[in-house]
Amino acid sequence: MKTVVVISDLQVPYHDPKALKNVIHFIGERQPDELYQIGDLNDYETPSRWNEGTRYEYRQQVRSDSEVTKKRVLEPIRAVYDGPFGILEGNHDLRPRTYLSTKAPALAEYADDFHFSRLLEFDSFGIELTPPFHSVGPDTVLLHGHEIKGISAVAGSTAYGHAHKAVKNVIMGHTHRLGVRRQGGSHLGGMRWGFEVGHMMNPRAAQYLGPGAVANWQAGFGILYVTEKAVTPVPIDIRRDGSFVVEGQEYGRITRGARGRFVKRGETA
Repeated sequence: MKTVVVISDLQVPYHDPKALKNVIHFIGERQPDELYQIGDLNDYETPSRWNEGTRYEYRQQVRSDSEVTKKRVLEPIRAVYDGPFGILEGNHDLRPRTYLSTKAPALAEYADDFHFSRLLEFDSFGIELTPPFHSVGPDTVLLHGHEIKGISAVAGSTAYGHAHKAVKNVIMGHTHRLGVRRQGGSHLGGMRWGFEVGHMMNPRAAQYLGPGAVANWQAGFGILYVTEKAVTPVPIDIRRDGSFVVEGQEYGRITRGARGRFVKRGETA
């Protein structure tokens, strides 16, 4: 059986650092057979339509945001894991080259130089730029989710709808929701499901939600157990403190001893 870890929507530099640290520790400890980040690795707030026509449109932070991603995400992952690592492009990741093509058409021939795979130096990290609808197991594909229109407020339902359009089980991000929706069964000729793998962003940093807004988002990531015949999707909830549980083992929980002293990993409380 193959184990595949799927993460999505970090939207660096607006990621949750505690969740990211704990997930990287889990990846290093578990050593999955494959690892995928399925879109919106970067936020690239500037340039974006949210800042168009404002003074923030003139901020120059594409390079600095890319450096944060390399330092906080790609380098730490590669320090603990040297297995297959694929990344899909999300709608936030493509903002720099979209902006160049639409706002400076005379320079559009250079748009590929602003592809996030180049900005983040995928080649130097041994990362594969993975296309949407990438097969990750029998009858199952990965995509970010912006490729197909339509979003449901119910976790798992957007992916489930896409699964019927694609005639494949679909694993996706984009919605920032965590859940699996299934329909059918062996007596009906097979199961069809959609899996949304949540997000690893700090919601308070999402300025586009507006002041005081509350989003129907769930932090988390996905694990896939893949055999020759089927893929089993498992959603992993990430708590507000960045901790989570996988197969009975807790990652990231802060433990205190009898006198309130913080207990380091490996010590006895």
